[in-house]
Amino acid sequence: MPPQDPRSEKQKMLAGDLYRAGGPELTADALRADRLLRAYNATGAEESEKRGAILAELLGAAGEGLMLRPPFQCDYGFNIRIGRGTFINFGAVFLDVVPITLGDHCQIGPSVQIYTADHPRDPDLRREGYESGIPVRIGNNVWIGGGAIILPGVTIGDDAIVGAGSVVTRDVPAGSIAVGNPARPVPRRAPPPV
Repeated sequence: MPPQDPRSEKQKMLAGDLYRAGGPELTADALRADRLLRAYNATGAEESEKRGAILAELLGAAGEGLMLRPPFQCDYGFNIRIGRGTFINFGAVFLDVVPITLGDHCQIGPSVQIYTADHPRDPDLRREGYESGIPVRIGNNVWIGGGAIILPGVTIGDDAIVGAGSVVTRDVPAGSIAVGNPARPVPRRAPPPV
């Protein structure tokens, strides 16, 4: 068992330390996110202004021209910062117990999952309900194919590509392509002749 800590569970969570997902602050934050997500996911494609207003309230930052197609799910929302001109397709799940940052002009395929939530390797701590978080950072102009899963602590560099269905367990360097489970770098193919 971790030593006694005077901080709230939210303070410990935001610091990336072991915490339990409860307490008055986190409960209120989860209820707030749930209310906003239900409202967002009930909007139609013609309600772009309403969607923008909800995202501005839900997310830590929503860049100009962000298009996030419902349904969308997250833990809290305030830990998510998304840059300008980014497109996120249907069914994204972002577990944002600590920051998830997406740069400008990213393309995120359907059913992509980004996880910052992690759990102790010690089974006794897991049994006691402890968890922690490690931030995920995604650079500018990144393309993540449908169904990919990005695990806690991963950084994906600018202009990188992650293949559909890949499970990203390690950093992806800028300008590279990573595919598979676990995702590994592959050579870029030459563009077709013009």
